[in-house]
Amino acid sequence: MNDSLQTAPAWIAVDWGTSNLRAWAMSADGRVLAEAGSDDGMGKLSREGFEPALLRLVGSWLDTRPPVFACGMVGSRQGWCEAPYRTVPCPPLDADKQITAPTTDPRLSVRIAPGLKQTQPADVMRGEETQIAGALRLLPGYDGVFCLPGTHSKWVHVSAGEVVSFQTFMTGEMFALLSEASVLRHGMQGTGWEDAAFDAAVSDALSRPEKIGARLFALRAEGLIAGLSPAAARSRLSGLLIGTELAAAKPYWLGQRVTLIGAEKLSAAYARALAAQGIDAQRLSATDCTLAGLATLAPQTEIAR
Repeated sequence: MNDSLQTAPAWIAVDWGTSNLRAWAMSADGRVLAEAGSDDGMGKLSREGFEPALLRLVGSWLDTRPPVFACGMVGSRQGWCEAPYRTVPCPPLDADKQITAPTTDPRLSVRIAPGLKQTQPADVMRGEETQIAGALRLLPGYDGVFCLPGTHSKWVHVSAGEVVSFQTFMTGEMFALLSEASVLRHGMQGTGWEDAAFDAAVSDALSRPEKIGARLFALRAEGLIAGLSPAAARSRLSGLLIGTELAAAKPYWLGQRVTLIGAEKLSAAYARALAAQGIDAQRLSATDCTLAGLATLAPQTEIAR
């Protein structure tokens, strides 16, 4: 954390997830003046713990009382205060729908962006809407699909500046559970990777998604009797799960303009899987999109060029 800011921040951006808290001191022209992070995620805090956690992280930035704009699980029912979901179709963010968090420190003014909900089929997002708003700011006039890979991957159809529909897949969480807590964990040691194994598994899952249960156990069986390496097993597990997701999400990506928003390594895997289907997906940084999205809520803020 950089405690000695050379320039007073115009505002503070906060991305508050279940596991982590990240903050950036921002200039009026959209530059990052300092950044900080902690493991004080929503999942570890009582409602009374949010303000102290934020003060521990950004207290030294508050001398000029810059407003704080926050997104993510901080606005959930278990968060600092609930920011009710907005219903799609709608723009990803609406400055008038922000919720002001209760604070005791007079230097703090915290506004929380609501998430989005879809009534049929039922779905929700919280935090991703800010990244989508940022992507639309970075890509003016964008019509198409955003894919946000992660613990709970999102496929989002956007048109005319509005989120039209979206669908969530628990792909990242299933990979973590299967590789760390199931019988498959015995053959998944290390962090190795094999592109060929991943590619074959994606193709297999796209062709026969109904076989996913059998294909998963085959990873264990091949490790026991055919010498399947841990790197190949991990790569095939990832490919099977991403391929099954792509099979289900085909109405979102088939023939569409697709942009990926997420961490570099995971986005690269999705881009590789999509490329095999003839989709050349653009990639954007999740952090860049989060900051650009929160900047739409901060008055008179430009994007840094």
